[in-house]
Amino acid sequence: MSCELRQDRAGSAGRSGLASLSGFLASPAFSALTVGVPFAVFKMLLGLLCLRMAAENASDFQAALGWLAIAWAAADLMMNLVRAAFSLAGKDSPIEFCLIAQAGRLAGRPRLFLALDTAVSFGIICLVLWSGWIRRLEGAEVYLWYAATTVNLMGFALLNLVLELMRRE
Repeated sequence: MSCELRQDRAGSAGRSGLASLSGFLASPAFSALTVGVPFAVFKMLLGLLCLRMAAENASDFQAALGWLAIAWAAADLMMNLVRAAFSLAGKDSPIEFCLIAQAGRLAGRPRLFLALDTAVSFGIICLVLWSGWIRRLEGAEVYLWYAATTVNLMGFALLNLVLELMRRE
């Protein structure tokens, strides 16, 4: 076998592997695990922080917001895990990634509402950071925040890297 032919086969195998990887990176499973699950963690931690603040301030309003955020986060987490499972099984999901996108499905605009959920999630991250509430996270909560941030950012970076490599070929 000539060196040229071996290089071509290696290049084809590399492109095929890259195409398979990019297919997974574009899948609902990857989105659910690297975006939806981390966003649910941020919402859950916001809820815990609201409850902590409510206890300090004797605020029923903050407590209600905290429990609402926790319920919202739990629903979004379950929806993302179900969505990922359907995707990995090669089936269409009967649900969206999150409650807001599910409402969007009813309105005929699930992607728009998913983008709204993304904006709200980024707002939650900014609120926790800029309010200084990030310092109020305790023990495992801090590591959950770190893990959610790492998975979300590295997932985005990996997706961009593979898409750029695919563009070159």
